[in-house]
Amino acid sequence: CLSRSSECVEQVMDQVEKYIMTRLYKSVFCPETTDDEKKDLATQNRIRALHWVTIQMLCVSMDEEIPEVSDNVVKAITDIIEMDSKRVPRDKLACITHCSKHIFSAIKITKNEPASADDFLPALIYIVLKANPPRLQSNIQYITRFCNPSRLMTGEDGYYFTNLCCAVAFIEKLDAQSLNLSPEDFERYMSGQASPRQHDSDAGWPQTGPAPSTVATNTALAQLHDNLEALLGLSSRQENLMEAAQSLQSDLVSWQESVQQEVKDILEKYPLEIRPPAASAIDADNVENDRLPPPLTPQVFAG
Repeated sequence: CLSRSSECVEQVMDQVEKYIMTRLYKSVFCPETTDDEKKDLATQNRIRALHWVTIQMLCVSMDEEIPEVSDNVVKAITDIIEMDSKRVPRDKLACITHCSKHIFSAIKITKNEPASADDFLPALIYIVLKANPPRLQSNIQYITRFCNPSRLMTGEDGYYFTNLCCAVAFIEKLDAQSLNLSPEDFERYMSGQASPRQHDSDAGWPQTGPAPSTVATNTALAQLHDNLEALLGLSSRQENLMEAAQSLQSDLVSWQESVQQEVKDILEKYPLEIRPPAASAIDADNVENDRLPPPLTPQVFAG
C-alpha cells in the first residue's frame, strides 16, 4: 500500500513538472541572468577543436566495423542530440538514458560480454565528442535546476546523468599531459596543422599495440572513474541524510500530535472554569442610593 502511494506521488509530481516546465520553458531555459550561453559556445568550440581524438586514443571498446555496433552508435548520437528538443527535464534525462543504453549495447556486441562501468565512460566521452550536442551546458544546468531531485540522486537516470557530467568535465580538462603528448603536438592537432594518425605512422608505432597516448588516457579515465564512484557515494550519503531528515520531521509531527492529544485529554478531565471578572465597586449597583445627598444645582447670583 505504501509502495503504491509512493508511485502515485511520483506520477503526480511528474505531471506537475511536465505542465509547469512546458509553460515556463522559454523563460527558465538558458536565462539571461546566467552564463549558460557562454559556456555552451565554449564547450562547442572545445569539442570541435578535439575532432582529431580517435576511438583508439580513448580506448573505447566499440568496433564500428560491425553493423550492429555502428547502428547503436548512430542511435546514441541521435539520442544525445535530441535532448535539446525536449522541454521537460524528465524527457531530457530520458534521452541521456536511451543514449547510454545504446552505448552499453554497442560495447556488449563488440566484447560479446556485458559492458562494465570502466568501458562505459570512455565510450560516452567518444559519443559526446562525435555528436557535439547543441547547448550541452544549458541542458545539463536545466536538468540540474528543475528535475525532480529523487531522479538525479537515485536510479539509472541519475547514474547516466552523473556520467555525462563527468564526461563533459573530462573533455574540458583534456590536455597534452592527459594524452601523453608534447604541448607542441597537442597544439598542432588542436589547430589542425597535423593529424595524430600521420604522427603515429611517422613514429613507426606498431599497429597491433596501443599508442603511448592511450596509456595516459587510461590513467586519466581511471582517475575520472574513481572520482565518479566517490561522487556516487556522496550522492548515496546525501540520500540517506534526506531520509533521516524526513524521518525526524515525521517524528516531530507525531510528537506534536501526541502532545496536543494529551493536553486535550487533560482539559476534558479537568475542565477550566472561566469566571467573568468581578465588577469593581464603582460599577456595582448602589443599594444605598437613597442615602446619597441630592446633586448640586447651579445658583445664579444677581449682579
